[in-house]
Amino acid sequence: MLYAGGDYILYYILSILLIVIDQLVKWWVRSAIPLGQSIPFIPYVMDLAYVQNTGAAFSIFSQHTWILTLISLVGSVFLAVLLWKNFFPGWVGKLSLSLVLAGAVGNLIDRALMGYVTDMFQTTFIQFAVFNVADICVVVGGFLLVFYVLFLWDKDKEAVHDAP
Repeated sequence: MLYAGGDYILYYILSILLIVIDQLVKWWVRSAIPLGQSIPFIPYVMDLAYVQNTGAAFSIFSQHTWILTLISLVGSVFLAVLLWKNFFPGWVGKLSLSLVLAGAVGNLIDRALMGYVTDMFQTTFIQFAVFNVADICVVVGGFLLVFYVLFLWDKDKEAVHDAP
């Protein structure tokens, strides 16, 4: 049964699409680039590299992949429920949840199936951690979520409350 409005289905579809893109890029990197090597991608900006990360951001908790897998699983279920329950009534809130959900599930798949996360985007203009599509989803979704909670959520709650 669809929740009132049912538009959360569109955000689940977006999450699934981003998960598929993340997994396809990771698969391509694992099959086309030798482990530890990189190839030019965007001159003076970014290379594509094949890195196996057993930790979280900046390789923290690298010896505790199973904890990160469990956290990703619990977090993914929590985000999916928030989306389904229409916790954030506005489209920006739902978009942010779907982005973070896609990133969490994308990296969860890697951890659960391979014991590491495949990272590939390596900046060349600054020294920075190598990251992947799922990481981009989490970061963009996280920033969007903070923006939404700080500036839009109260307005969206009032609009829903005042609606007939």
